[in-house]
Amino acid sequence: MRGWLKATIGVVVLSGVLVGADRIAVGVAEDEAADQILKSGRMSRKPDVSIEGFPFLTQVVSKKLDDVRISSDALTVGEGKDKVSLHAFRAELSGVEVSGNMSSATVDSGTGSALITYADLSGLLPPASELVPNAGRLSLGAGTRLSLSYGGPGKVKASLGPFPIGDAAVHSKGDTVTVDGFKLSSMASLLAGVSDQTLALISFTLSTLPAGLNLSSVTPQEDGLRLGFDGKGIKLIG
Repeated sequence: MRGWLKATIGVVVLSGVLVGADRIAVGVAEDEAADQILKSGRMSRKPDVSIEGFPFLTQVVSKKLDDVRISSDALTVGEGKDKVSLHAFRAELSGVEVSGNMSSATVDSGTGSALITYADLSGLLPPASELVPNAGRLSLGAGTRLSLSYGGPGKVKASLGPFPIGDAAVHSKGDTVTVDGFKLSSMASLLAGVSDQTLALISFTLSTLPAGLNLSSVTPQEDGLRLGFDGKGIKLIG
């Protein structure tokens, strides 16, 4: 009985040591992967990386991670006038093949999501004076921009100060987001001194998307534009 008890205790202790070593190793690998993703320019700031699955060390031996999850907030994407912040970025990457020292990594497939707030989206638009006919009649500052908010399924609505302007559909093609021209409401048409007017459509391209993913969808929601991402054969590091 004593021999059996000692053997059992030994197995339990050894298992605990192995589990502890595995968890330490995965923590080190997650931090190194986050550093390498930042250095590779795939994200504008160091992300949080979580390597799922247990045990981790067997995945290291095969040099392929089954499930890697990346998250970050307030990422910067785009260039020049199209630069904007992405909030609450989340990505799930499957089949991540890595080199021994994390100097390179490719991904079989990945999906993700993020949010552009309406305040940040408004910052991508030209000043109201360039969009709304006779906007000066509304006695607003020269740099005033349209305020945007949720306009119902597939739409955003715009206001200029306290005055409602109209709504417009939002869609994407490739990595370019397009806001169709806002059709002026009856009040906006009256204030601007025009009738049956539609503002010019607005589009912007989201280059340098995080983790090498591509834009797959854009959906207006109460808190902003919800972006969907996907990709196959992604170069994540290196």
